[in-house]
Amino acid sequence: MSAISASNIYKVFGRRPEAAVKQLQAGATREELQKRGNTAAVIDASFEVEPGEIFVVMGLSGSGKSTIIRMVNGLLPLTAGEMSIQGEPLSKLSSSELLKVRRHKVSMVFQHFALLPHRTVGENAAYGLKIQGMNRTEREAKANEALEMVGLGGWGNYKPGELSGGMQQRVGLARALAAGTDIMLMDEAFSALDPLIRRGMQDQLIELQQKLGKTILFITHDLNEAMRLGDRIAMMRDGRIEQVGTAEEILNDPASNYVARFVADVDRTRVLTAGSIAEPPYAVIGRELGPQAAHKLLRENQPSWLLVVDRQKKPVGMVWEDDVAEAVRTGRHDLPFSTRHEMPLVDESTPVHELFERSAQHRSPLVVTDPDGRVAGVIPRVTLLAAVSGGVTEEPSSKEAEGANL
Repeated sequence: MSAISASNIYKVFGRRPEAAVKQLQAGATREELQKRGNTAAVIDASFEVEPGEIFVVMGLSGSGKSTIIRMVNGLLPLTAGEMSIQGEPLSKLSSSELLKVRRHKVSMVFQHFALLPHRTVGENAAYGLKIQGMNRTEREAKANEALEMVGLGGWGNYKPGELSGGMQQRVGLARALAAGTDIMLMDEAFSALDPLIRRGMQDQLIELQQKLGKTILFITHDLNEAMRLGDRIAMMRDGRIEQVGTAEEILNDPASNYVARFVADVDRTRVLTAGSIAEPPYAVIGRELGPQAAHKLLRENQPSWLLVVDRQKKPVGMVWEDDVAEAVRTGRHDLPFSTRHEMPLVDESTPVHELFERSAQHRSPLVVTDPDGRVAGVIPRVTLLAAVSGGVTEEPSSKEAEGANL
């Protein structure tokens, strides 16, 4: 069961919004509705957020991303479509039931911290638990635990005004963690922070997610932030979702010219991983075979090397054509593992930007392994260089070009 499910959702502001939805379904444009006094903030959007994933909704100002997050927690009612939280359709909940969802299933981290200035850091972190009705001793203990998680242990008696911006945002994050909800909504949570502090908060969120496995719906206008944090990303434009996919899928297979233009300047080497660009090895030979079998494979496939694996498909070395030819000539019975060329191993999760130095140091291709140590593929130098190339099919409009540089 999905943690969050949105099915063909619409949000239209203005008079007779239901009639405006029918006009959109009949082919009316967002601009035409605007002239009639309606604003179509979200148009026919569908997505699923799986338990334990960071799902990023990314778009420029006015794309509808912040409206979506407010529909997820029921702050904005849908004009049409259906939104469900852990299988519960929000449209079927009473006001009191919806309030329980906000208190016990969903917590929120805001862009501008939303801390209560007259309360201490500890009281702010415990505020959601107080609303839930938890007694003081328990909520203080949970709040202190959450503050420790975000690196603010010992700061509980300070006031928010005594903290830096980054520390205040950590308090907001601690408040969401202390609430103990399965789902966290983060609306431009780091965009008000300086770049270095923002990077640190991203690092901390990734670290916390690895430990806690929360379901996180993260809203941002920053493409690099989306690519860095998101297990999957929904790219929005003018109220519609253009594409949903992993960072690698969006980079390698953009669904539209708009998406292609938007991601054209992304540093692909920091998004793509070794596993995503690896290709099957030209030829593989079992370590139990000998030079004659290796010589036959080399003739058939015309590579200059063979990857040697054991019975579990784990790499044990490489043999090169000149060494194999010498072994055949001299009547050697075992494979002549190269002593001149090291076999460089990399994990499939290694970012591409970390591969260049290793590739430059070795004549051999990089051998990529999965978490169990089995061969996942190889990366010759030409493949590594080709992986970082990209293109733009059309010139973006001036408005889109300006937004893409945000």
